[in-house]
Amino acid sequence: MRVIKVELGERSYPIYIGGGLLGLLGDKCAKIFEPQNCVVITDSNVGRLYGKQAIENLSAAGFSPFLITLPAGESTKSLRNVEYCYNHIAQKRIERRSFVVALGGGVIGDLAGFVAATYMRGIGFVQVPTTLLAQVDSSVGGKVGINLKYGKNLVGSFYQPNLVLCDIDTLNTLPERELRAGLSEVIKYAVIYDSAMFNRLEKDIEKLLNNEPKTVASVIARCCQIKAEVVAADEKESGLRAILNFGHTIGHALEAITNYKKLLHGEAVAIGQVAAAMIGAMVCNFNETDVQRIKQLIKRTGLPMCYKLDEASQKKLIEAMRLDKKASGGEAKFVLPTKIGTVKFGQKVPVEIIEKVINDIS
Repeated sequence: MRVIKVELGERSYPIYIGGGLLGLLGDKCAKIFEPQNCVVITDSNVGRLYGKQAIENLSAAGFSPFLITLPAGESTKSLRNVEYCYNHIAQKRIERRSFVVALGGGVIGDLAGFVAATYMRGIGFVQVPTTLLAQVDSSVGGKVGINLKYGKNLVGSFYQPNLVLCDIDTLNTLPERELRAGLSEVIKYAVIYDSAMFNRLEKDIEKLLNNEPKTVASVIARCCQIKAEVVAADEKESGLRAILNFGHTIGHALEAITNYKKLLHGEAVAIGQVAAAMIGAMVCNFNETDVQRIKQLIKRTGLPMCYKLDEASQKKLIEAMRLDKKASGGEAKFVLPTKIGTVKFGQKVPVEIIEKVINDIS
């Protein structure tokens, strides 16, 4: 088992990474929380596989847990489902010293974290991510939130978990498409922060696609370490943390205009990374050879590099980018690479360049 600590003073917490860790959920929670009622929030897919185990494990550790199961999919991140959770946990008399366990991927982690952050102005929160994307990215760092029809994660908070438990055995039940989507965020970390990791991905991508345990655990640990360092330096995204949005400006907009139904988050971010690399070549003198290296790695991962949009949809995409929560003055801001392992954030890009690149990836 690997342990990485996110250093945030009194809000510091550990990330545990390894196989068989779901069986330690109750014991780890018992070291932080008193025996009491608690809630496990999951989705219909993950709940069927791991819900019973999580409940039994927490019960054995002296807690009185109950399960809330929501529909699977990005559309679950809604105010309606947040209210549904509020009402259920109020009915079960969840109190301020109790806690919420998020058992699932990024959607469940974001929604359950938002519930924990806002119910009684904040109760305990435990992340048990079951997808690669959640294990390497969304479960760490304390960003929680929900979507509105106008854009992704427009309502949310910074709310750190008490612990993160990454059981890599849960990846054995992950659909192949979801595994590939998670690798999109892995590639992101290499591009923004670690050129040596990018070199390793070029070498070991097949091992990751085959879910080879040692390689997967090592890569998850490195991604978590990078995010821990970035979050410790800039918890609430006043500067450096913005680099974690590489590929997300266009990625989030693509998700929004397709109603969160056509592309997985990692797939949209992969397309966004290709676009950002192309823009970087035009704006930041990013080497064309490295643009091709990013494209090739994404292609080898089996992720999309383009998405067909007609002229009207291209205009909708640009408008959605202006509504993104990272936009300023109605103008989209980009994270752009200067070389593999280094990026600039908060970059303004002429609209004609954005239009050209969007046309190229359509």
